[in-house]
Amino acid sequence: MVGTVHRPGLRLERDLPSDSSAVKTNESPRPYIRDVTTSSAVAPAPLPTRLRRTWARVQAHPRGLLYGFASVHAAVFLALTPLMIGGGVSGDLPLYRLWATEALSEGVWPVLDFSWVYPAGAIVPVVLPNVFGEQHYQFVWLALLTALDAFALWLLTDRGRRVVDNRAAWWWLLVTLVLSPVAFLRLEGFSAPLVVAALVLLSTRPRVAGLLLATATWIKVWPAAVIAAVVVGSRHRAVVLRAGVLVTMVVVSCVLLGRGADDITSFVSMQSGRALQLESTLATPWLWMAMLRVPGASIYQNVALATREVMGPGDTWMINDSTQVMLAVLVLLAGVLAVATFGLPRWGETRRRGSGRSAATVGLAPAPARGDEFGTVLLGALTLTLAFVVFNKVGSPQYLLWIVPIVAVGYASRPEAFRTPAVLTAWAGGLTTLVFPILYRPLIELNPVAVIVLGARNALLVALFGWCTVRLVRLAVETVREGAVEVRVPAVVTRAS
Repeated sequence: MVGTVHRPGLRLERDLPSDSSAVKTNESPRPYIRDVTTSSAVAPAPLPTRLRRTWARVQAHPRGLLYGFASVHAAVFLALTPLMIGGGVSGDLPLYRLWATEALSEGVWPVLDFSWVYPAGAIVPVVLPNVFGEQHYQFVWLALLTALDAFALWLLTDRGRRVVDNRAAWWWLLVTLVLSPVAFLRLEGFSAPLVVAALVLLSTRPRVAGLLLATATWIKVWPAAVIAAVVVGSRHRAVVLRAGVLVTMVVVSCVLLGRGADDITSFVSMQSGRALQLESTLATPWLWMAMLRVPGASIYQNVALATREVMGPGDTWMINDSTQVMLAVLVLLAGVLAVATFGLPRWGETRRRGSGRSAATVGLAPAPARGDEFGTVLLGALTLTLAFVVFNKVGSPQYLLWIVPIVAVGYASRPEAFRTPAVLTAWAGGLTTLVFPILYRPLIELNPVAVIVLGARNALLVALFGWCTVRLVRLAVETVREGAVEVRVPAVVTRAS
């Protein structure tokens, strides 16, 4: 009998399948040996790992960002194609088209003939799509937004030179997609890419940046917070201000020629006279009162402005005084930003002509060039803009698009410093779209889940505002500690007799 040797990793099969037609021999059957070490397949990688690898390949592809931009905007066009074929419009565009039609057909223009909730510059993006006919309003609107987004993305990628592994550009593109229900159907769709372009060009083309910021402000007033940060913290403040004055003179001149001087600031008075809007952070206590059925608390429709507002016990002081509180916070934060830029007031000596005495003077001098000027401007702009959002009694889902442009530019130029704002803003954007339009009807019906989701979104905005404020205060303290301020004790010098 032949002995059999067992090998590790091998399986022995002594007997072949019997066959009646097989020829029998006197030879002993040989062992049938099958190697099973190579028969086991390699286990596939987990799904998250495969998705990460695919995403890394997409980001590393030279044309990945271009394909992503085309896909996002093509998806929006395709989603609205059935509506556009029928000549319809969506979002806030029905109201925009109504204003445009009245202006072009009946000669009744916003600001010129009646008070308007928007600045006078918004007439251009509202009326322009209607020039090609009411049936094409939605298509022309989307085409204009796509062109502006492409321009902003081109600048955000250093004129197309940094398209590989550009996380900030991808972040901006994907957050825009998440916020697409408002990013493509509200006026913020025009102001947001203009602010992105302006911030990117601030250091190299300050005059163009000033023109863009002023134009965006005359469309929606929120970029005024960015201008304030630039005026306080940037060495290009004079150039930006001159460009802004030029744009303002053009807009005001057009309004005066149209005999609309009485309503040129109507957007300020109309906003300040509004009640607590449903989605605003300041309305959160009264929204919870309404959900808990507190007597006197409820949600109602503002028919004139097509918005939902809340009311309840003790809301009068918030409605009447919230604007003053917001302005006070903005002034305080602007002061902190000034300290971070200039330091504290400097005491010095000025010798009077013909006198032996020296007079003490107080002045501000820019801190030595040891800090990050552009990073300080971005942080100040983000903090001031968040104050606009958090302390505003008017709050809409498109207000997230006030924050996104600043975070996108900050994440592109200062990725480590703006990583936390990028994460918080992305989460807030996702919750915002979950609230509107997905859960908006349940929110109006005071569904607890919808109210909690909106509360979580508002909490993220407050947390982001707190994070930015703490960083700005720390920066101001560091500027003072690093010797940006020199204190001189006033001295009296006596001339020799």
